[in-house]
Amino acid sequence: MNLTSTTAGIPVAVERIPESQTSGYLLAVRTGSRDEPSRTMGISHLLEHVLFRGTKNRDNVRIMREMEEAGGQLNAFTSAEVTAYFGVTLDRTAQVAKDLVADITVDPLIRSEDIEMEKKIVLQEISMWENDPDSYIHSLFARTLWDGHGLGLMEAGEVETVKALSEEDLRTYFEDRYRIPELSVIACGNVDVEEVTAWAEDSFDHRNGSKAISREAPKGHGTGLKVFPRDGDHSYIGMGFPSYSSKHPDRTALRALNAILGAGGSSRLFQSVREEKCLVYSIHTSVDQHSDDGSLAAYFSSTEDNVVETISTVADELAKLRSEGIAEEELQKAKNMVRGHLVRAMESTSARMYRLARTYTLSGEAVPFQNDLQRMDALTVEDVMRVADDILRPDRLNIAIYGRETEDLKKFDLGALDF
Repeated sequence: MNLTSTTAGIPVAVERIPESQTSGYLLAVRTGSRDEPSRTMGISHLLEHVLFRGTKNRDNVRIMREMEEAGGQLNAFTSAEVTAYFGVTLDRTAQVAKDLVADITVDPLIRSEDIEMEKKIVLQEISMWENDPDSYIHSLFARTLWDGHGLGLMEAGEVETVKALSEEDLRTYFEDRYRIPELSVIACGNVDVEEVTAWAEDSFDHRNGSKAISREAPKGHGTGLKVFPRDGDHSYIGMGFPSYSSKHPDRTALRALNAILGAGGSSRLFQSVREEKCLVYSIHTSVDQHSDDGSLAAYFSSTEDNVVETISTVADELAKLRSEGIAEEELQKAKNMVRGHLVRAMESTSARMYRLARTYTLSGEAVPFQNDLQRMDALTVEDVMRVADDILRPDRLNIAIYGRETEDLKKFDLGALDF
């Protein structure tokens, strides 16, 4: 892996895979939903959509036709802290990917008619998300944990704020944010470092003149439970804690702890909550990491009569882990699960590029995935237990419930959970 810097200061991270038959190019913009004023919530995501509507050189049909003729894919994503645009093609048609990624991010038209068209699509996306409770509970937990902070905002925004966004809003946002020093270039696959650097210089060096975005980390976390009303007798729950940022030295131990608690059918929570007590159909844990904070949470759903018992059972398992510890064999299983996930993902050029873009934009480091494997191999039981004692604390527990507030929930005392 190579990390270089162009003449105007735009970083370029390249992971060369000579045996690959694909090439991927990505422009990352260090801006996302956490950086949006309340009046313009959702602007990062809407702008991402609008940039594909047409440029000074191509309309939207030509953009997609050229990419498909090259045997590739052109796409983008918006998160709390980064918006990225990428193209992956056959290595012999790599120039098409470079041309299109640069075109849509440097010369977009950003016309009112296109904005209004994309608003309709984004509003459908918001509706779809809110009507998928298994996914929506993740947003509701983030809102609960990071109450009042930008990390708790939905990437797509709210319906009313998206409707109110104007052409002037999007143009101003584009001109302010899509500039150096917020830009970085990522390339993976059968790519050449010098060619990638030259492309970055030619395409983006003139996009300078912006001030670096200033971010404020969450100031502290307490404990709390919020109920978000939902019709029906089935409830969806997010139950977890603030954890570590993407730069924290114990982030690898956190991933192992996550695997032990709730990754797969043999995990502690799946076995106790689902297999032994039959309280839920499924349960899993996940880690969410940002540049200056993170979370570890369990997500599950149950009939409303089982909600309180399920929460208590999860708490009991956390208490058991902290009091009895973990066995070396359990840690080895967790290590292999994480390793298997990483290795399988790295067989894809797109996945490698996404990982590198996320790692670099959140931590400022371009780290080969082999380093992640080495850190995982070096973990000890003591490392994981130290993290468990630090993270799994009742005074930092937050719970989001998407369902009806039953009488059992009204009587439920969060402070009675002891682990």
